[in-house]
Amino acid sequence: MSRSATGLAEASPGPSPELRRERRAWYVYDWANSAYVTTTGTVLFAPYLTAVATAAACPGLADGEVCGTTLSVLGVPVAPGSLALYTTTVSTALSALLLPLVGALCDRVVRKRLLLGAFALVGASAAAAMAAVTGTDWQLGVLLQVVAGASLGASLVVYNALLLDLAGPDERDAVSSRGWAMGYLGGFLLLAANLGVVSGHDALGLTEAEAVRVSLLSAGLWWGVFSLVPVLGLKDRPLPVPPDGEPRAPRGGAVSGTFGELVRTLRHARAHPMTLLLLAAFLLYNDGVQTVIYAASLFGTVELGLAQAQLITAILLVQGVAFVGALVFGVLAGRFGAQRTVLWSLVAWTGVVAAGFFLPAGRFGLFLGLSVAIGLVLGGTQAISRSLYSQLVPVGREAQYFSLYQAAERGTSWIGTLVFGLVYQLTGSYRPAVASLVVFFVLGGLLLLRVDVRRGIADAGRPQPQRV
Repeated sequence: MSRSATGLAEASPGPSPELRRERRAWYVYDWANSAYVTTTGTVLFAPYLTAVATAAACPGLADGEVCGTTLSVLGVPVAPGSLALYTTTVSTALSALLLPLVGALCDRVVRKRLLLGAFALVGASAAAAMAAVTGTDWQLGVLLQVVAGASLGASLVVYNALLLDLAGPDERDAVSSRGWAMGYLGGFLLLAANLGVVSGHDALGLTEAEAVRVSLLSAGLWWGVFSLVPVLGLKDRPLPVPPDGEPRAPRGGAVSGTFGELVRTLRHARAHPMTLLLLAAFLLYNDGVQTVIYAASLFGTVELGLAQAQLITAILLVQGVAFVGALVFGVLAGRFGAQRTVLWSLVAWTGVVAAGFFLPAGRFGLFLGLSVAIGLVLGGTQAISRSLYSQLVPVGREAQYFSLYQAAERGTSWIGTLVFGLVYQLTGSYRPAVASLVVFFVLGGLLLLRVDVRRGIADAGRPQPQRV
């Protein structure tokens, strides 16, 4: 795409048929991994692992009884009910440490699609193997969850970096939004099917545990099989050359060169203050988003007194509406600019949190209305944040900067839940805990307002889009 004398990217005649095919292949990876995120990561595996851990710690425990025995995890006593949460924490922390190295490696590799496929294969294999977790095999469950989570994070670094190869500056909002939309649609379809299997396990001749394992297997297979589409459908491109002319060819060996690239990237980031400011803003408001998603079922159960079936309905509704929301926000960003659109979404998130605070107990219809609002802003906020950040990523360091994006997101995603838990502990109610999340959206929005996007794009050496 050429540039005019004003520095703005000139309008292009549109993507070629070959590029359209590549984009469709790229979208499919969102479709592939989101099935694991929803079915396994969000809904089924944590309670299943908890049940397996409880059976190991307290064999023969009757329904309704509390297990008072702990498990020994590397010599540390862990309550069975906390095992899944601690495992998620370990997986998240491991990702935060490893992903910058993945980014440094990716920017040294021409065949990024194969690297994407390798991480997806490892993650999908671990996800499918969760079906083998039976009886009291909680150690296997912990190992597989850590491997799957770390592999997912690594694959997303490569996947996000490929966005810059497939879309120009004025196209990224729409392309990113379509990817997120495909992910929500795929996650919705498989989750709906698996919840049908679990709830109707008797009619299928399965126990509930067997139905859960079948669902876990389906999520792993879905992730692995559909990951073949981008691996086969994308093409390799030469490594880009940044404006300073620094060669991007590999330096040193596989290990020493990768660590060297990481060190150079961290030093390099100091020269891109707008990129770092945008990253800081994203960390704040995304932490609020993730905490709302995490706490919604807890709030619905304890504070509103809703039944499990009602919460499952709300989860499916959020997934389905998020598909529409991602597409709508892509259109809005194309018309009004990505930065303004994200700011609007943060205003909407503030309204969602305020509405949750005043929501009367037992009003399932109102809770569904709130779920629709969450779905609309959820997909849009995430999709447009990704495309906005991509505009400020320096040329030649795409994966490395997206690894910082992914690692920082995972490394700080516990702050919101910590604040939520502390407020609940101090007040004894989830309503003020929900209200406390407004702080993350307000502070994130104030930082986002300070980002000079056009300056950041210029510093990154990228063409300016028509709207920011």
